[in-house]
Amino acid sequence: MLTCKEQVARSSDYLDGQLSFREKLMVRHHLMFCRNCRRFIRQMRLMQATLRAMPQKPEKDVDALAEQLAQLRRKDRS
Repeated sequence: MLTCKEQVARSSDYLDGQLSFREKLMVRHHLMFCRNCRRFIRQMRLMQATLRAMPQKPEKDVDALAEQLAQLRRKDRS
């Protein structure tokens, strides 16, 4: 069975579908028994989805957008 350190080292390749059949089985076997690594994989999947959802072009006025979000946050706290 893989150690957690070995699992983390293979995580990106696992999520990208770049592991051999044998390596994929080893990863899945480890994930069956390791709650922390399952949580790590879920976080990695969420991060990948978030990055895919981000716009390709940066916003024209990022500073203004950040200020608007900060003001909304302050209002919600009040």
